[in-house]
Amino acid sequence: GEEHYNCISALHKSMRGSDENASLYWLARMLEGGEDPLYVARRLVRFASEDIGLADPLALTQAVAAYQGCHFIGMPECEVILAQCVVYFARAPKSIEVYRAYGNVKECLRMHTGPLPTVPLHLRNAPTRLMKNLGYGKGYKYNPMYKEPVEQDYLPEELKGTDFFKERKS
Repeated sequence: GEEHYNCISALHKSMRGSDENASLYWLARMLEGGEDPLYVARRLVRFASEDIGLADPLALTQAVAAYQGCHFIGMPECEVILAQCVVYFARAPKSIEVYRAYGNVKECLRMHTGPLPTVPLHLRNAPTRLMKNLGYGKGYKYNPMYKEPVEQDYLPEELKGTDFFKERKS
């Protein structure tokens, strides 16, 4: 019932708060109470990107490995896999930079009125002669061919200068 959601919330908040002891407690409480370990593992995959993000990019690998380990061996053997992952997450640095930036992109799309901007011609793929003749791919700079970063716009003209990683004002 409701306690299912209360416990997973407590686990998330304990890991977010870097409390490894409380994180282990809430994990054990769920597993010993009969919670599906794959449910917990799925939530850890989400936590890895939402709360840790780029502060430790290996967190997502840890979470997916924990999910796969739980899937392969099941309970009770997988409890230590989840425990390791939970402690890793509690100890990990946290960053919501990508989570916020993606939210800003979604807000930008929701607030847009009218047709969405078209993909700039230089970013379009040109697999046919007709598309090449229409200017698809014309002027695109293939970065690996340059020693230095190239100056090139990747957003539509209407969004030029937009930085989704900066705080948006609602």
